[in-house]
Amino acid sequence: MFLIGQYDSPFVRRTAIALRLYGLPFEHKPWSTFGDAEKVAAYNPVRRVPTLVLDDGEALIESGAILDYLDELVGPEQAMIARSGPERRRHLGITALATGLADKAVSLVYERVLRKEQLKLWVERCEAQIAGVLAVLEKERAAVPSPYWLGDRIGHADIAVACALRFTGEAHPHLFDARYPALQAHAARCEALPPFQEIVQPLAPPSG
Repeated sequence: MFLIGQYDSPFVRRTAIALRLYGLPFEHKPWSTFGDAEKVAAYNPVRRVPTLVLDDGEALIESGAILDYLDELVGPEQAMIARSGPERRRHLGITALATGLADKAVSLVYERVLRKEQLKLWVERCEAQIAGVLAVLEKERAAVPSPYWLGDRIGHADIAVACALRFTGEAHPHLFDARYPALQAHAARCEALPPFQEIVQPLAPPSG
């Protein structure tokens, strides 16, 4: 199977890191949704990444759906999320905040590089949303004594948060800074792991 998308995307990166942690081999096609849109469209008409193309040609789109498939593939004992119950809901809740943070951080990048005159109201709204999510995640992480969010073992929520934080910090350093020590520590712990160090790409936003 092969994964489409560049690793500066927090969504592509979280998917690739999960593949590596699961020990699932894959080919990487670092196609851009701008420069390689038609290549992406052949597998995903929405022209978005990540897209995971399976050995039989089936294409899975959106990181959440892809990870759901990977969890099923490796089985419940190895899956990086509980199968059901309160732990799963908490895990999904943290992940939703992280992906929402990433989405708003990406939107701000597009606003900066693709619009000649930035819409002040939109920028302020995105920045307020980012600040709100960071405050909630900081409080949540500071209250957790374990190495990872739900214990001693890394999970999808940990990966999603770390990838979102790296992207936000690179794209908008004034928004993610020393005000969030628990999140900084969480990001540092994750980024020290070999899959995170292997699967990384400096931010390269599209040009306007």
